[in-house]
Amino acid sequence: MSAVAEPIPYGTIDDGLARRNAMVLAVAQALAGGNNTVIVSTASIVGAVLAPDKGLATLPITAMVIGMWFGTLPVGWLGRRFGRRFALQIGSVFGVLSGLISYSAVMHGQFWLLLIGTFCGGLYAAAHNSYRFAAADTASEAFRPKIVSWVLAGGVFAAVIGPQLVIFTRDLLSPHMFAASYLGQSACALLAAIVLMFVKIPPLPATRVENARPLGAIVRTPRFIVAVACGMASYAMMNMVMTSAPLAMIGCGHSVTDATLGIQWHVLAMYAPSFVTGGLIVRFGVERITGIGLGLIALTAVVGLAGITVAHFWNALVLLGVGWNLAFIGATTMVTQCHRPHERNKVQAFNDFLIFGSMAVASFSSGQLLEYLGWQAINEVIFPTILVAGAMLVWLALRKQAAATV
Repeated sequence: MSAVAEPIPYGTIDDGLARRNAMVLAVAQALAGGNNTVIVSTASIVGAVLAPDKGLATLPITAMVIGMWFGTLPVGWLGRRFGRRFALQIGSVFGVLSGLISYSAVMHGQFWLLLIGTFCGGLYAAAHNSYRFAAADTASEAFRPKIVSWVLAGGVFAAVIGPQLVIFTRDLLSPHMFAASYLGQSACALLAAIVLMFVKIPPLPATRVENARPLGAIVRTPRFIVAVACGMASYAMMNMVMTSAPLAMIGCGHSVTDATLGIQWHVLAMYAPSFVTGGLIVRFGVERITGIGLGLIALTAVVGLAGITVAHFWNALVLLGVGWNLAFIGATTMVTQCHRPHERNKVQAFNDFLIFGSMAVASFSSGQLLEYLGWQAINEVIFPTILVAGAMLVWLALRKQAAATV
């Protein structure tokens, strides 16, 4: 399989090529997702040690989310200007830098440097979160849900790579806990960059497409609005709980290993359903599967409020992961149904910009909520958020049903 190949013509619809790209991107996703999991598993714990105020312990993860937010539009622009693969590789550079800077932060005890490191990790995440769209570029409409699912399935391996990397390396450079973990994070990003060399994605045309709609016209369509609402609700609530859970577990007397394994089970639950989610969407409809996902996220809060044992935390994190998978893949599928091929980069980038903006708010709020109101408040915020997104999804489904009967 050569990394150097003939250019793929713009507008190519080839499910075989889409399948090939999905397999390559799934491998890259496993490595890149492992990078993210290292940050999520460690940054709030390191932050609690280095931050001048305990309420700022989750700020490094918030910095990562802000990096994701800031990175989405540049990733879309780079994809339009220089091609998808170039944009994704620029992200890999920031992935390598993230680990190196975070390593330096731990070694020198600098909280502000840790924020820069995790911010770079967010820029990397902005790139690798678009892998799911890149794989769908050459897929037929019916095949897209499966392609998106297959790419995200790479996260199953990320769920193992990241936490195990943390467990085996956290004390290698003692007394600087997690310093070696951040070096391992850089290595994962470097390997992902090598894998990306084998992706084949058709470039956008150099000339302006005359029938391209303005972005404003696309984002005002009901389907796009509901897709973004479901994506924001699922990702923001997932991030808020995931960000605060390790710190909450330690605060409840559980060990760092228990907290790290909790994140591992969570990330496994986020991505393991991807092997079947696309097929479920094709069979039962995107609105129904998205709704089930939102319901599972609400159930997460019920379990989280029921107790603070390790089992309660782990079960809540597993439900949260499965719910996110169904809701987010469903929302992503809806976004791909809102644009034409030549509109894809700007629409997808704007979608991710909105989603990661909501994540930044949720991530920062989680530290304040946990410090001043406790774990219970984290879970209670889920209910109204999911209720609003669920109501919008029901409205869209009823609107679609009414249009079909006319």
